[in-house]
Amino acid sequence: MKKFKNKFNKETITSVAYPVAFGILIVVLWQTQLLHKLIGTDTFTLPLPGRIFHIIGDNFGAIMKNVEATLIVALGGLVLGSLLGYVLGIVAAVFTKWGKGGLTIASAFNAIPIIAIAPIMNNLTKDFSKDPNVRSMLAKMLVVMLTCTVAMSINAYRGLTELKPYSEDLMKSYAAGKWTIFKKLRLPSSVPYIFTALRVSVPASIISALVSEYFAEYIVGVGRAIRENIVLSQYATAWAYIVVACVIGIILYAVLLIAEGILLKGRR
Repeated sequence: MKKFKNKFNKETITSVAYPVAFGILIVVLWQTQLLHKLIGTDTFTLPLPGRIFHIIGDNFGAIMKNVEATLIVALGGLVLGSLLGYVLGIVAAVFTKWGKGGLTIASAFNAIPIIAIAPIMNNLTKDFSKDPNVRSMLAKMLVVMLTCTVAMSINAYRGLTELKPYSEDLMKSYAAGKWTIFKKLRLPSSVPYIFTALRVSVPASIISALVSEYFAEYIVGVGRAIRENIVLSQYATAWAYIVVACVIGIILYAVLLIAEGILLKGRR
């Protein structure tokens, strides 16, 4: 028990305390303008944290509307991409002869820049609905879905096929059929790999949602607000939205880690 506590404390310091301390150091350097001197910039292009947080407070209502739009896109695309990726992983695990080759081809989609996918999705969905908001939302979700599918499919395939030594032979010795082996052995084995994929997909979903909003037909979302304010040289407001985007990503990742700790308790 004592050994576990020492290990837990060490992991806590490594994974939480160090990043927080580093973040505080950056904010202090930023606020005191030492960071500006180090990188050779001014307070117009890199506003002070105090001004950024003041803008967030003054425009909280409008910012939250954009946050809501971005979260709908990010979470919707994350769910769709994760489900599709897991199905592809199952198909690859069932048809083992073609499984690895198919996943290799699917992983090639990761090489396509989001900045190239977003306009294509806008054109593909232009006839989906007369409402530009619906068309734009669908196009952005599809971009996020494609971003999240590959990570889930590869990790799902690994979880379904990389079993403990002799576990499958043991199930067969009990006269277990393929469906029983799949349900009792392969599916539970894939659960930790699902969270491994989500650790990649959650930040990627936020990034891809922000980038897809740059090209959205319907002007809404944190990403669009960043772009519009940079174009208008409103750098302080743009930085306010950048900070909000970072906070969204951190919160979603923290929720994922908490869920993983609860659901995988005792499986470490």
